Amino acid sequence: MRFLPTSDKALLVELDDLAQTMALYRHVAAQRLPGVQELVPAARTLLVNFEPHVISPSGLIDILRALGVQAAQAQQSAEAVQGRLVDIAVRYTGEDLPDVAELLGISVAQVIERHTAQPYDAAFAGFAPGFVYLSGGANFQMPRRQSPRTKVPAGSVALGGNFSAVYPSASPGGWQLIGVTDVPMWDLQRPEPAYVQPGFRVQFVDAARKVTRVHLPAHNIIESKQPPAQSQQSQQALTAIEFVSAGLQTLVQDGGRHGMSGLGISASGALDTVAMHQANRLVGNPVATPVLENVLGQMRLRSHGATTVAITGAQASLTVHSAQGGAWPVAAYAPVALNDGDVLQLHAPTAGVRSYLAVRGGWQVEPVLGSCATDTLALIGPAPLQSGQRVPVGSAVAPADLRPVQLCCLPAIVLPKAGDVVVLDVVLGPRTDWFTEQALQTFAQQEWLVTPQSNRVGIRVTGAQALERSRHDELPSEGTVAGAIQVPINGQPVLFLADHPLTGGYPVIAAVASYHLGLAAQIPVGCRIRFNVVAPFFEQH
Repeated sequence: MRFLPTSDKALLVELDDLAQTMALYRHVAAQRLPGVQELVPAARTLLVNFEPHVISPSGLIDILRALGVQAAQAQQSAEAVQGRLVDIAVRYTGEDLPDVAELLGISVAQVIERHTAQPYDAAFAGFAPGFVYLSGGANFQMPRRQSPRTKVPAGSVALGGNFSAVYPSASPGGWQLIGVTDVPMWDLQRPEPAYVQPGFRVQFVDAARKVTRVHLPAHNIIESKQPPAQSQQSQQALTAIEFVSAGLQTLVQDGGRHGMSGLGISASGALDTVAMHQANRLVGNPVATPVLENVLGQMRLRSHGATTVAITGAQASLTVHSAQGGAWPVAAYAPVALNDGDVLQLHAPTAGVRSYLAVRGGWQVEPVLGSCATDTLALIGPAPLQSGQRVPVGSAVAPADLRPVQLCCLPAIVLPKAGDVVVLDVVLGPRTDWFTEQALQTFAQQEWLVTPQSNRVGIRVTGAQALERSRHDELPSEGTVAGAIQVPINGQPVLFLADHPLTGGYPVIAAVASYHLGLAAQIPVGCRIRFNVVAPFFEQH
């Protein structure tokens, strides 16, 4: 058992194999350790996210060592239990299938025959809801693509390392595509949204063959709750905000949904939590109240009824257009009282990227899986706001939980603008040993350009000198954290943000310190990043 630093709030436990990993995961999960926020099992590792102010790294490591001994003892005495068997019909037309056959030294027909010969075991979830790593089966050893695709079609059946899997939705990915299925892997309208869950067995079947087994949910685990229907007249009477123009992207966000890693769901949530908290404080809401996260401004909203709002985050000017025809500038980082019919305009930012809009009493939006956060990778949460949409406001927060509106402005945080060089503190690990010494120097000394291929999932950067690996074998998939800096085979890093996949198969050279994640989320395209290496919170054990 090895312990590797992963960020200032996470560590990675490295074990010998999948069986040991799952045994430790079950034991740690059963303990509900104070300060441990999330556990992400993978092929040979267990990612442990924790709060250092609740449990120290050294104390956590001591507990994990003891639990590892207990898990090993339990594993030796455990009897094999077979899980539910489900079929997945596959059309073997994947664009990588000929290359896979060539890499394996067999024919395409033999690849299909071996892939369908015996069931796979559903080991652990990751990457996206409904994405489950399937072990055993054909046990192919398959390298990932040198550079991941920016979009893999939903339903793609793929191979990566010694795992097989089905992509539940269109998403980036670096696995080899061998086929496609029409079976939805994830559907919130089903009593059990995940078609395949850890512990199941999966039988792939050539689509030409008849599928006889049908997956029927054993019991309900999630109830789909819809807001009560309202007449058009009653909706018009509600105090509401109408989006005359929603801008490029405006999403509902909150603190995120935690504890869902078993279903392959990351926390998501507001990228700049400080700005979210500030916006809520200004209007007297509890700091965790859902807000709107807007990218690059250009938003116009009309108040139906009297409302109080506040906008924080990116540095952008604000203008109020009254229903009587007047117009005047108002300050950001301050409460703004709007009368019925007033229009508030958020202009394009001069610095930063994301603005946060809070309204006193909150936005009346329906939570999904316990949170109002919109996860753009998993496609979970409220849909993006559309121009012309009207959202009821003011009654989502209980009156007893409201505080007085702050009457003074908060100081705006200085944010980067295009062309600036931004310094981000990073903690090395867990896979720095996969890179040459020269690569580590380049990583810390070179400036990295932020590219337009950046979003809530991650920031893609490029440097004049790519990062060279010292190892070229395949890294088994393992858990990743927000802020992880993953390096694909092309040597150009990707900095993961809140909507990142839970697991990944490219080595992570470092992670952005948690206190700089909000700053990272505000870096515009065209900026350059310099990574400043800070001391790890513990030495590798």
